[in-house]
Amino acid sequence: MCRSIRTLRPPVLAEEATEDEIRAAALQYVRKISGFRAPAAHNREVFEQAVEAVAGATADLLAGLEVRGGARRAS
Repeated sequence: MCRSIRTLRPPVLAEEATEDEIRAAALQYVRKISGFRAPAAHNREVFEQAVEAVAGATADLLAGLEVRGGARRAS
């Protein structure tokens, strides 16, 4: 997978991941799987929709994870 995507959960991140960090990871993922760094105008809308969907799924995942020895993260 893309090496520039960082782990966004404790204990790797001391604090809760920000929306910007989540969106940056989603953007890197969509870039990697689409093969486009920046989509052409005719693909821009679907590209952005994918970034938003991945960011939403990532936020849901992080909110629901339970880290051993820690409490469930608050949303």
